[in-house]
Amino acid sequence: MNIKKNEEYIVDIVDNGMEGEGIAKIDDFVIFIPGAIKEEKVKILIVKVLKTHAYGKILEIIEKSKYRIEEDCATYKRCGGCNLRHIGYEETLNIKQRNVQNLVDKSFNKNSIKVQKIIGMGNPYHYRNKAQYPVGLDKAGKTQIGVFAKRTHEIISMQKCFIQNEIAERIAFTIYKFIKEKDIKAYNEENRTGILRHIVIKVGLRTHEIMCILVINGKKIPYESQLVEMLVKEYNIKTIVKNVNTKNTNVILGRENILLHGDGYIYDILGDYTFKISPMSFYQVNPVQAEVLYNLAIEMANLNKEDILFDLYCGIGTIGIFASTYVKKVYGIEIVEQAIEDAKENAKLNNIENIEFYAGDVEKVFSNLINKKQVYPEVIIVDPPRKGLDKNTINNILAVEPKKVVYISCNPATMVRDMKLLQERYETNEIQPVDMFPFTTHVECCSVLYLKDSIQ
Repeated sequence: MNIKKNEEYIVDIVDNGMEGEGIAKIDDFVIFIPGAIKEEKVKILIVKVLKTHAYGKILEIIEKSKYRIEEDCATYKRCGGCNLRHIGYEETLNIKQRNVQNLVDKSFNKNSIKVQKIIGMGNPYHYRNKAQYPVGLDKAGKTQIGVFAKRTHEIISMQKCFIQNEIAERIAFTIYKFIKEKDIKAYNEENRTGILRHIVIKVGLRTHEIMCILVINGKKIPYESQLVEMLVKEYNIKTIVKNVNTKNTNVILGRENILLHGDGYIYDILGDYTFKISPMSFYQVNPVQAEVLYNLAIEMANLNKEDILFDLYCGIGTIGIFASTYVKKVYGIEIVEQAIEDAKENAKLNNIENIEFYAGDVEKVFSNLINKKQVYPEVIIVDPPRKGLDKNTINNILAVEPKKVVYISCNPATMVRDMKLLQERYETNEIQPVDMFPFTTHVECCSVLYLKDSIQ
């Protein structure tokens, strides 16, 4: 059948894809349909046709899935943050688990690696401890705060969000009202004028400490002291930081931070440990599930007191500190210098003496520890960014041959790719997914890869 743009078809949804979209086939030609759910029958309009697949838009749901629920968010279809908002939570977990299993089966012998039942969240609402709100102009030139529409820099006006921390939402809206009243100019991306670019808020889940970061295109905010005084009085904010970003970039934070109130840090508690969080450092956005993930990774790793452990991409040292009590020594490596400073502080805060942190490119510091300092790990934990491991790090792992590699990943596709690259010397039989980001298509995974010669 010759599929044509702007034509209508009735199709059966046979599966859901990695982005949560429905998948249909017309004479084996694949159609991706956002918002459709497996086992539904829908009438669609073809909006784009490519050589290997097409995209459709739902016109009518003829047979509705039993998992479809009433949408509770006015903007989720446009912002793209919660693209599974129309599906019951338990079924979103099944979709994620199936998708990870499909990725594995495409790269390895089918069912040779089992994706275990995903660990969901008891209360999958308002779980994010970090909110980032762009400030800019709408099409009419009026100041707007909210979220970016998916794949664009158009700002969708701020509405109630069911995954953001509620106090962060209230603070952001208070700032928005203040800048409107005082006529403080929002950033204009086209001509790079205006002052306020982003509002970033971090909240300690267990400490309830709040950090507010005002990202500006310049050095000074009009009515700055008045704004700070109002925020501290109304919300008891622990620290307020002005972040300077005058570059024409998609990166939210610039390099310069100017303290407006407090000491520039907040603290939070994960498990038995206290962590110091700075404006620039990475901290898991869902601490409840992060605690589940870290405990799971340590349990799966089956560490012992004689192990030397490398914690690659260690951030502010969270998982290395969690693991420190089970091993002889931990070496943490992270490229962000501020994160390493915080990691060292976190080790002191928690009286951890068997851990060292190094700032620099993971592959370079890794090589230096092995080749110059003659430190050889029995276990390596990796928690890389979405792009996965670089080739040098993979080569270093293959050269050193630790007995175990604990792979934590926010991107199952690159995780499976890297496992394939390591399979000559390493093998695993299971992956454990954890739902770190409910109602989104993102999923965190953990797997332990064992050196083949070391398996008893």
